[in-house]
Amino acid sequence: MQKNSPVVTAKNVAHDAHASAHEAATNPWSVRLARGGYVAKGVVYLLIGVLAVKAAMGSGGKTTDNRGAIETLYQQPFGRFLVGVAAVGLFAYALWLFVSAALDLEGKGTDAKGVTARIAFAIVGGSYAALGVLALQLVLHRSSGGKSSDTKTQDWTARLLKHPGGVALVVLIGLIVLGVAGYFFFQAGTAHFREKLNLSGAHVGERHWVVPLGRVGYAALGVVNTIIGIFLIIAALRNNPGQAKGVGGALAEITQRPYGALLLGIVAVGLIAYGAYTFVEARYRQLVRA
Repeated sequence: MQKNSPVVTAKNVAHDAHASAHEAATNPWSVRLARGGYVAKGVVYLLIGVLAVKAAMGSGGKTTDNRGAIETLYQQPFGRFLVGVAAVGLFAYALWLFVSAALDLEGKGTDAKGVTARIAFAIVGGSYAALGVLALQLVLHRSSGGKSSDTKTQDWTARLLKHPGGVALVVLIGLIVLGVAGYFFFQAGTAHFREKLNLSGAHVGERHWVVPLGRVGYAALGVVNTIIGIFLIIAALRNNPGQAKGVGGALAEITQRPYGALLLGIVAVGLIAYGAYTFVEARYRQLVRA
């Protein structure tokens, strides 16, 4: 018994620490902050969609990514204040994803599928934390200009392609992105996202629009990620990192197809729908599962 007591004590301490962390993460104020993070995320997608709609209509918009959306917000009246609020929301959303990954707040489990989902939470959290840093830099007038998602994608693709096995690795990443696109299309087709929402307090009109918004939004994300994945694979097979694309490049690529302006407009409306759906998540998503 004496030999095992340190082990038992360590387990008890770990259990107590986990319980305390879980209690802190799920208290009402933490949940409210997380919901604010979903609002910030929704604003970003709304801006990307609105700018793309304007580009499709030839009225001064542009195809851009999350970074471009934040920079556009900064250029608006009271932009510094708005971006400051967005920064808080983006950091809150990133933190919630990190905590969800660590404490398994959504009940994904510890099997391979669950661990993969939790790792994905952490990766997405990192991307929103980086976006929060950009927003904070703008507020403090310390923005270095940074790089678009296209440039970043091309840079890391170039670095990977220089290494042995780099082609295979970039192809694998492209296939993973295509897998993510498939997940988005699956959500659009099945509306399983509805299961994550508690709409018991929603108005009839809100419940009526939730599923259509989610379907259209997830379909648009599927299209964008399909283009990104395909061009990653093309960049790898041709050993040309310049052909890799981020969100902005994927949207711009749509305009190069027949009826490109119309297609871009459709996808842009889908991104706006996803932004609106994210507002629904901010209010009704079940953030903690037993």
